[in-house]
Amino acid sequence: MNHRGGWALIQGTWLSWMQHRAFFFLLAFGWMMPALIYLFVWATAAGGGTVGAMTRDDFIVYYLVWIFVNQFTYAQTNWTVGDGIRSGDLNRLLLYPMSPLYNTLATEVAGKTVMLSFVVPVTAVLGLLLQPTLQLSLTGVLAFVPALLLAWAVRFFWGYWLALLAFWMTRAHALLAAQDALIFLLAGQVAPLALLPAPIQTMATLLPFRYMVSFPVEVLMGRLTHADLAAGFALQAGWAFLAWSLYQILWRRGVRRYAAVGG
Repeated sequence: MNHRGGWALIQGTWLSWMQHRAFFFLLAFGWMMPALIYLFVWATAAGGGTVGAMTRDDFIVYYLVWIFVNQFTYAQTNWTVGDGIRSGDLNRLLLYPMSPLYNTLATEVAGKTVMLSFVVPVTAVLGLLLQPTLQLSLTGVLAFVPALLLAWAVRFFWGYWLALLAFWMTRAHALLAAQDALIFLLAGQVAPLALLPAPIQTMATLLPFRYMVSFPVEVLMGRLTHADLAAGFALQAGWAFLAWSLYQILWRRGVRRYAAVGG
């Protein structure tokens, strides 16, 4: 693992992304739109009362934090890994004096830096305009950071091992699209999980998709008991370890059978 070369690659990729930041700002805004629609729908539905014990202010805070967490954890680079395998572009990466994973991480860090520089100010302005009442606990704030980092690890490596299935199949993108659909339902975008039917809540608690986005939001808002918090972190760490292990296994086996012309 050539860490010095990897850091140089991250810096170079970030500079190249900054040259086209207007395009990526528009892309980030497009990703924000569905959550903003649900924000106004649920906030309007709550009005001056509550929906499932959540007030108008709760919905506003929930979705503004959800937008940030979703942008931070979204691994857009997973969609390009399979393309590189099918097109032969992986040939070039295998010749680098560093793991090909660095190339993906370089784009990942560069993309997040550029897009968050747009998303964070926009959500901050929306917060100032909508003026929700924000009540945070010290426990929630301190636990939010590790929950956010683990959420990124789960989402990145889960998508990465799915993308590596391109070594064996040509439609790995379909699995990534299915993952995004499950995140839409089970990671709190269509509605906070507490408002969903009990069977779906149980499914969300057991599957990894909640821990990619919704869990850090719930942690920050202080809506979890200490027992729920401990169980959530255990499951989140477990899913992150499983996703990383699957990446390791599929990468080693896939590279041994890889053969391509091009790149």
